[in-house]
Amino acid sequence: MSQQTETAYQYVKERILDGTYKPSQKLIEAQLSQDVGVSRNTIKKALLMLSRENLVDLEKNKGATIKSYTMEEVVNYMQIRGVLEGLVAKIATKKITDTDLKALEQIVQQMKKYTEENDFDQYTLLNNEFHEIIYKASENKQAVEMINTIKNQLKRINFRSLLLPGRNQESLQEHIEIYEALKNRNEKAAAEAVEHHVDHVRKVIVQNYQFLQ
Repeated sequence: MSQQTETAYQYVKERILDGTYKPSQKLIEAQLSQDVGVSRNTIKKALLMLSRENLVDLEKNKGATIKSYTMEEVVNYMQIRGVLEGLVAKIATKKITDTDLKALEQIVQQMKKYTEENDFDQYTLLNNEFHEIIYKASENKQAVEMINTIKNQLKRINFRSLLLPGRNQESLQEHIEIYEALKNRNEKAAAEAVEHHVDHVRKVIVQNYQFLQ
């Protein structure tokens, strides 16, 4: 991949994930070419890469559109993610280090602080760090890649779910339970805690689907 293609790919992807580009929004190649400062052919290559990640829909002679998911698709993805997250947590329980556990403890303490302050941006960053430690500890790169693909596809919806009244406090408690299970080296409890967390997110999305779009 050329540097220009990588630049265009990252430019569009970042704006999909942060919600700048909305679901079902049409992407104009000429405008993107001008915005990024690359050729339209380079934009086409970047959009093809994004379509392979299921972030963009490409139709012949119609161009690119930001992927929009039905509620059924979101539910299916969350069910898959729950199974994978449970597997990763179970493996991580055996391999996670005391240093990792200390880092998780500190993250949970910071998450509590940001929950009280309703700082959703910082909470989300810590949330990502928390799960990343578990992913690395599991050493199952293939499962983690699948999880991250699903998380990227649903990133905007997941973030907006934290804005719902009471959801950030629930999320915090779920992360505390995951941490406690890992600290106690309880594989079954760790897998169940993570699966419960993902399943709760799924239920919240279903109940508030219109708001989260």
